[in-house]
Amino acid sequence: MAITAVKKNAGQFKVAEINEGKCTLESYSRRDFYKITLVTKGSPCSLRYGALPDIKIDRPALVFLNPIVPYTWSVPEMIVPSAGYFCVFNDEFIRTSAQLSGIADRMFSTQESPVYFPDNVTEKFLAELYSRMRADADKDYADKGELFRSYLSLVFHQAIQTRTVGSTVDSPVPRVAAEFIRLLNLQFPVDLPLQTIVLRKPVDYANRIAVHINHLNTAVQKATGKSTTTHISERLFAEAKSLLKYTDYNVAEIASGLGFEYQSYFNRFFKKYAGVSPTEYRKNFEKYK
Repeated sequence: MAITAVKKNAGQFKVAEINEGKCTLESYSRRDFYKITLVTKGSPCSLRYGALPDIKIDRPALVFLNPIVPYTWSVPEMIVPSAGYFCVFNDEFIRTSAQLSGIADRMFSTQESPVYFPDNVTEKFLAELYSRMRADADKDYADKGELFRSYLSLVFHQAIQTRTVGSTVDSPVPRVAAEFIRLLNLQFPVDLPLQTIVLRKPVDYANRIAVHINHLNTAVQKATGKSTTTHISERLFAEAKSLLKYTDYNVAEIASGLGFEYQSYFNRFFKKYAGVSPTEYRKNFEKYK
């Protein structure tokens, strides 16, 4: 798989052709990476995405996979090998561009279904676009990161146009869950000291959405397979790691910015997930970077 040469701290982007090397439809399902797959041909398969009913893919499709939603592919009979492309990227890669960040949040946070079925013209355009991405991944180009962000923007807009004309699957994610994910994503990345975490607990989100906390918890669990608390904790932990690695803010400032009333609460939270204290984590990163 080709890996883009992006600037330090600017995130990661990878692109590959299905069946390139050992890559398959199921490849690269890490839960800290977004993934966009273009399936151009292959035996019928199905995608289980969160708590949605299985989505059958029996024609060319563009699939957007959010790292916070569990998913699995199922290919009953591989009579015709799957073909196409996929790209994966982490949150840091898209957050360096305000425009790309906004459209990515729109695509991944409020999607009613992760699967888009393009028409023949759009499929051809997307295939050529992915082919160009794959070719450019092997080139030595200083601004490759920005180039790939431009490609991603085109993919997003093609998907929006596809959905606008109604070529979708009928598997709506509950609006309450979609709004929760949208609000969660809007809070990150934080920009200390001006922008800090406002919505810290599930009840904060429930109040903002104007629903009962039990209704919110049920909707999110059903749509994504995870609790609201798990979603919030995972995002807070990821943001804490990023702030410790890539900023000079002290631990107390980071704790406050992430909505922890006391630094000791933040220390316990971080150690629960990392196995070490925030200070130790930062020292280890500085030692081995």
